[in-house]
Amino acid sequence: MVGTKKYRDRIYIVKDIILTLSEYGELNQTSLFSFCGLNITKHKQILDNLEQNKMIQRIETVEGKRTITIFKVTQNGMNFCNEIIEPFEKLFPRGGRPSTFNPE
Repeated sequence: MVGTKKYRDRIYIVKDIILTLSEYGELNQTSLFSFCGLNITKHKQILDNLEQNKMIQRIETVEGKRTITIFKVTQNGMNFCNEIIEPFEKLFPRGGRPSTFNPE
């Protein structure tokens, strides 16, 4: 059986991460990847890049022998989503849908 997985551009994965974190406030890594439909091994670098660019915040707490990692979106991340990604998606919509961009 052949899967029907769709490819998602990196910019849309970033948007999904930021919007999911803004919707839930904070999530642990497993929940975040699950809600966004991502693979932890394959997409962890995206989280690392978002953290390095101060778009998300990583908070680690130790409970016994376990370290729990929680992520939150920052104001920089929300600004990036609203000012860069939203206009980008209007010009280049997901799935090749026709653009409704009108420069007038």
